[in-house]
Amino acid sequence: MARFKFTISATEGAARTGTLATTRGEIRTPAFMPVGTAGTVKALYTDQVKQAGADIILGNTYHLMLRPGAERVKRLGGLHAFSKWSGPMLTDSGGFQVWSLSQLRKMDADGVTFRSHIDGSEHRLTPARSIEIQADLLGADISMQLDECTDYPCTHEEAERSMKLSLDWGARSLEAFGEREHQTLFGIVQGSNYPDLREASAKAVAQQGFGGIALGGLAVGEGHDQMCRTIDMTMPHVPEDYPRYVMGVGKPIDLVEAVARGVDMFDCVLPTRAGRHGQAWTWDGPINLKNAKFAEDLSPLDEAVPCPASQDYSKAYLHHLIRSGEYLGSMVLSWHNTAFFQALMQRMRDAIAAGEFKELRTELAARWEATKSKPKSEAS
Repeated sequence: MARFKFTISATEGAARTGTLATTRGEIRTPAFMPVGTAGTVKALYTDQVKQAGADIILGNTYHLMLRPGAERVKRLGGLHAFSKWSGPMLTDSGGFQVWSLSQLRKMDADGVTFRSHIDGSEHRLTPARSIEIQADLLGADISMQLDECTDYPCTHEEAERSMKLSLDWGARSLEAFGEREHQTLFGIVQGSNYPDLREASAKAVAQQGFGGIALGGLAVGEGHDQMCRTIDMTMPHVPEDYPRYVMGVGKPIDLVEAVARGVDMFDCVLPTRAGRHGQAWTWDGPINLKNAKFAEDLSPLDEAVPCPASQDYSKAYLHHLIRSGEYLGSMVLSWHNTAFFQALMQRMRDAIAAGEFKELRTELAARWEATKSKPKSEAS
């Protein structure tokens, strides 16, 4: 199995910046991966995603295996050609979506049987099948081991059982993945919010021989403070020469605080989901374009974000589009939000390289806290 070259070019405290070199191009870290759930970053052309600054996007195994079907994607040239994305691509294992289908699934030691949320058809997902879909059929540059996502909160006994199952599935995922020259596989640390389990899981995953290590079991309702505590209890046990990935995170403050703790990669549906609901993220916090105060506001979304969506459309026009239910409103806001998240990652990379990350972290926390403390009518 290829282990892509991971170069750390600068550090400040635990924060670090560098590159992960894949055969389809370099990924600048810290990196935020826009989520292309069904082979598309919702409401955006791939050219817009690239122009926004993204080096890599994420594809969703669960959704693509159900529709249009992973075998069909393979016949049509693989996910890169099918979706017109030429850069690196990471696919999740499908485990998180299956975990969320608590009423439609049945777990056992070998995998999970579940019913499609689309048509009720029955499907089976095992470590080997997940790898086949991701690496062989979709053609992902980075695949994820199949794991069991842990409920939050859960007992120590439940977390330990789930962690051990994920370790077993990780070993079986590695076996199925085999030796590949141009693709790699990441392992996943579990253990809920229990320090002893997080330590045991991180050490075991590091010894299994993956190409990167992800922190699972986050973004499942634990909240920002608990997320930070969980990262704190895990990171000392993850080797520094591995790219570190926190899955499903998150809000800008989550990204900054996770980078401060040594995380290199992130993904989340938030930028485009917020855009579809009329919300724009800015350097001064989120704003709701449905709010009547924007009806005659001719200022752009955020001139400091280098994107046409951020600079060329007035808040008044976007307010009109969102209130009128026009598709263009969701498209422009999704494009802006995607660009804002990439601009945030670039500012963090630049700050770490310049030895100024501490100042940036303090500045952004103060700006976003000030927005939170305003009356709702002003903050939105």
